[in-house]
Amino acid sequence: MRFLHTGARAGAAVLAGVLLAGGCSGGDGSPAPAGRAGDATAVAVAPAAATLEQQFERVVAKVLPSVVQIRTDRSEGSGVVYDRRGHIVTNAHVVAGARRIEVIAASGGKPLPATPVGAFVPDDLAVVRVDGAGLRPAAFGDSSRLRTGQIVLAMGNPLGLSGSVTNGIVSALGRTVTTKREGAFPGATIGNAIQTSAPINPGNSGGALVTLNGEVIGIPTAAASDPRIGGTAVGIGFATPSSTVRSIVPQLIADGRVSRSGRAALGVTIRTVLDPESLEQTAVGVVEVTPGGPADKAGIRPGDLILAVNGTATPGQTALAEVLARLRPGDTAEVRLQTADGAARTVKVTLGELPGG
Repeated sequence: MRFLHTGARAGAAVLAGVLLAGGCSGGDGSPAPAGRAGDATAVAVAPAAATLEQQFERVVAKVLPSVVQIRTDRSEGSGVVYDRRGHIVTNAHVVAGARRIEVIAASGGKPLPATPVGAFVPDDLAVVRVDGAGLRPAAFGDSSRLRTGQIVLAMGNPLGLSGSVTNGIVSALGRTVTTKREGAFPGATIGNAIQTSAPINPGNSGGALVTLNGEVIGIPTAAASDPRIGGTAVGIGFATPSSTVRSIVPQLIADGRVSRSGRAALGVTIRTVLDPESLEQTAVGVVEVTPGGPADKAGIRPGDLILAVNGTATPGQTALAEVLARLRPGDTAEVRLQTADGAARTVKVTLGELPGG
């Protein structure tokens, strides 16, 4: 299963198809019999259903004004107002390589020019800023308190349809999701991602995943793609958790970069090694070792091949990134190696912290 970003540009032809797909005829094509007003009766709404419906409406009224549309010269997506100074959090892949960034408030109006503040590609997060717009910030909750089965709403601008809301549940927690390269964005491996059944479509990237108490607990980032059906797998979307947002975004706002990533690292520069005959990935080759870093202290040298970490095979850079995304700086990892002379050995590495750049 692959994972696709949800920030692609929405084309006019696509929108037309969406808008025209709503109509359908009756079962046999014959016109329905005419009726008189009052012939049918409405179904009474149960008190519990009415209460849930009203809560949905309250949450949308509270949070949707804080969800903006982001347009660049390369793509479009969504963003969430982070503070009253005009900082907006979005996905890094939404604004990667952009020469022009515009923000459209939830209430509409003239596009507002936005300035990039900083990005942290490993977690697919970025911050842009709009001056003097008076945008309302959202409340960010604690994603560590989420429960599987909890009802959530996804708010954003799918396919360019501004101010759209979908609903679903938290399907799973603690997922590790790797997204593909897209234009100027190299792809990312996101640890501890939230899986949700709330529909996530192109343009939702950077929007808000919201609980019924009106708190943003995730930034929708990717949807699963099943190559067997040739498109997005329905009801399988992923969001970067708010715990990551609350750690990374203040650093981007303060310094334009991240100095405390909270992500584990070996301290090596690597490449994927391919079998010359099958062209299949076989291992991760160590190109450089950071002097004094975790790998250097453990005796890993340039030319070594990393075959597995903690018993999980690492045939390529993506596999290694996914293993490390589940670990934390200071953890000890067992790394199985093949040295340049063909010998096999296992070393224990006390992991360092991925630099923010």
